[in-house]
Amino acid sequence: MDPVRPIPAYEWRTVLRHRWPLRWMHWINFACMLALVGSGLQVFNAHPALYWGEVSNFARPLYAPGDFPGWATIPGYQSLAMGRRWHFFFAWLWVINGACYLAWSLASRHLRDDMAMRRRDWRAIPRAIADHLRFRHPVGGEALHYNPLQKLAYLGVVFVLAPLAIMTGLAMSPQMDTVLGWWLDLVGGRQSARTLHFVAMALFVLFVAVHLVMVVYAGPVNELRSMITGRFRARWPRGERAQEDEVDGQ
Repeated sequence: MDPVRPIPAYEWRTVLRHRWPLRWMHWINFACMLALVGSGLQVFNAHPALYWGEVSNFARPLYAPGDFPGWATIPGYQSLAMGRRWHFFFAWLWVINGACYLAWSLASRHLRDDMAMRRRDWRAIPRAIADHLRFRHPVGGEALHYNPLQKLAYLGVVFVLAPLAIMTGLAMSPQMDTVLGWWLDLVGGRQSARTLHFVAMALFVLFVAVHLVMVVYAGPVNELRSMITGRFRARWPRGERAQEDEVDGQ
């Protein structure tokens, strides 16, 4: 008599994880960020030093890392004018895409339902940290929602880091003095705004690096498929009721 095989506790299901507007805006944002960082480094290479205050104290820079390599800059060859054109074009595209994201997030309730921190999320932060340290992957409906650490990271980028980058970028423009003179005074001068803009860029790069590490950790093929087609394969406790946004069980 053949031995009775135990029924697996989990089954694989393909579910709809990301709606198409979010996927499109994600990839537009990613392309803009690549162009902004590369062109920003091109502009920075024209004078690779940072200062604090209204004027540059060339003898005592706050930070002077030196030139960034050509492979990290856009358009690649040394041209301040082209670097500025690239930077301004993709900066406005990035801002428009961000405004569309906020409008869609409010209209679709993505911001309220998926990203807003609730009391249970604050209580779940220690467990989320422990799950990451143990390399524990979420299962079932839990895999379709942002964990507290993701929510805090995304909210910080959308409502703190992005506005900081925009406001410091505008503060560096002489044409905006009449409109944003108060903001320039608040941050301590144009050189301070330039330094804060560079810090914002560095934090964006750090965020993207951590994001990519987490994509690899969670399974790059599955994660990329979910952001390209919307479909995500998740382990589901056998017998658990399917979610409304499930595509098909496998």
